[in-house]
Amino acid sequence: MRIAVTYENGEVFQHFGHTEEFKIYEIEDGKVASSQIIGSNGSGHGALAELLSGKGIDVLICGGIGGGAQAALDEQGIELCAGASGNADEAGEAYLRGDLINTGANYDHHHDEGHSCHDHEEGHSCHSHEGGCGGCHSEPGLKGRNIGKKVRTHYRGTFNDGTQFDSSYDRGEPLEFICGAGMMISGFDAAVADMEVGETVNVHLMPSEAYGEADPRAFLTLEYAQLPGSENLSLGQQVLLQNPYGNPVPVRVAAKDEKTITLDANHEMAGKELNFTIELVEVLD
Repeated sequence: MRIAVTYENGEVFQHFGHTEEFKIYEIEDGKVASSQIIGSNGSGHGALAELLSGKGIDVLICGGIGGGAQAALDEQGIELCAGASGNADEAGEAYLRGDLINTGANYDHHHDEGHSCHDHEEGHSCHSHEGGCGGCHSEPGLKGRNIGKKVRTHYRGTFNDGTQFDSSYDRGEPLEFICGAGMMISGFDAAVADMEVGETVNVHLMPSEAYGEADPRAFLTLEYAQLPGSENLSLGQQVLLQNPYGNPVPVRVAAKDEKTITLDANHEMAGKELNFTIELVEVLD
């Protein structure tokens, strides 16, 4: 297994697309066997994903990253752990312990100028659990007959008041993922880990097992002049905020006053308890 960390002077560099170096860790028996530092050769977002793939990288640890770069890594089959900071070696060790939390595509709140926003398609649901995992791994020590196997499940998700927020049954297509690979929120992974084909279970997940608690640091307040057109947005409306690097970040309007607008970049399910009825349809390998 090989882990790459965006690197600068011993620290996790905070913007994937602008990193000049990666520190590569060779992992054997769950521990760092060796490491080396390589240059990025001035590659852009997509080319960086290809560069890492060519180096046999399985996991990328970084600070900030946009949706486009995340998609490029997905295409190369590279697992992402974004939102890391501090000492690079310590970040790698935290990943190996299962303690490193993945924020997914995120936004650097220090860049307050040059934003633009676009209406985001309404009716967005959270059925794409693959991009919203609560961490890079399922719960440490998770065991079961399906761990590491590609599975297909049908599911129905509801809030505690019984309101349905998502259903693969309604779409007519089971959800396919690798159990235990961090593609799912941890509670979903844990529920499927030891199920038998044809079995159906009902689970209640706390926020820590789903999309985590809402992070107060994910709120961004801007003057209307900094975000042209934002004065016309409504409370609760979902839009795509474009950061200075052109990466889209979905946000919701949390508050407005005469001069400013406050946007919430937390996952829409953050802080919520979720209920799932899960049916294991097939185990593919």
